[in-house]
Amino acid sequence: MAVVIEGKERRIGLALSGGGFRAAAFHLGVFRRLRELGLLWKLDLLTCVSGGSIAGAFLATHWGEDDALDKLHGYLRKTSIAVSSVIGGMLDPFESRLDKLAESYERDLYGKRSLGSLQAGPRLYLNATNLATGNMFFFVSGGGGAAEMGEWELGTASAHAFRLSRAVAASSAFPPVFPPLRLDHADYPSEQVDFVCLTDGGMYDNLGVNPLLRRRNELDYLIVSDAGKPFSLHERPTESGAAVLVEAIDILMEQVRGLQFKRLELNAAADGGARPVWFSIDSTVGQAREGDAAFASAIGTNLKRLGSAEMDVLIRHAGALLVHRLQTYAPELLGG
Repeated sequence: MAVVIEGKERRIGLALSGGGFRAAAFHLGVFRRLRELGLLWKLDLLTCVSGGSIAGAFLATHWGEDDALDKLHGYLRKTSIAVSSVIGGMLDPFESRLDKLAESYERDLYGKRSLGSLQAGPRLYLNATNLATGNMFFFVSGGGGAAEMGEWELGTASAHAFRLSRAVAASSAFPPVFPPLRLDHADYPSEQVDFVCLTDGGMYDNLGVNPLLRRRNELDYLIVSDAGKPFSLHERPTESGAAVLVEAIDILMEQVRGLQFKRLELNAAADGGARPVWFSIDSTVGQAREGDAAFASAIGTNLKRLGSAEMDVLIRHAGALLVHRLQTYAPELLGG
């Protein structure tokens, strides 16, 4: 699936950040523009977090199908799942809120597909956070490789039969709305722990950069689509002790975001390092229309359906930022 530049095959990886349905729609804008540029179906790797996992897994499930983008657009316009999942999980004594979330993904997006069924598309990473170790926990499939789950400290196990809907639910289980996904030995055998609990991948890294930098993936271009919550200036910062906890998490995530961008820079500076191209939802540099960045950044990061104006701006803004960054940092991908 690699692109050919100056007679040589080059491999492209795309990271899709978290940020609820806002992120999924923003990434949809990236997909649409990549398709127009003839690059979408040539991607070699997708690494996804939370809302990015919703979009990335859907794309991988319908790899090569141009109408998949319209289907994802319709889903984000018509569906609100957070409230129904929360209420359903509270009232059902046999299933948790996370179970309800996974069921909604299975019903509306992925069917009963397992990770092992995604062999036709690119290598796909769905990233969660392991509360047993504090590490990134990944579900990976596609690209002609084995379907696996695991992390560097506890090791990996086969995920061939693991439901795609459950993997996406684990990646997008943002606390405290959704409880973590528990994996027992039957699913993930480990000699070091009795079980693991997985929560939203954004708790570890909301950009999903790590798989882009793994030597085994041998990428030449690293595109990062960042639709997460930007930390903005607060004219009246909170004085509430409880609210400080929320702000502290946002500050920590902002620090991780900056460090990951720095890692991309350092990787590019090394011999043979891949060329990074990234853009964030709050960027005014490259926006198609004045006010697009502010409007897009103000949209909530929940799992509620998006209005037509919100969809239009998110898709337009993402596509404009992508083209601007490619023109600036990797014009050869545009044929220029």
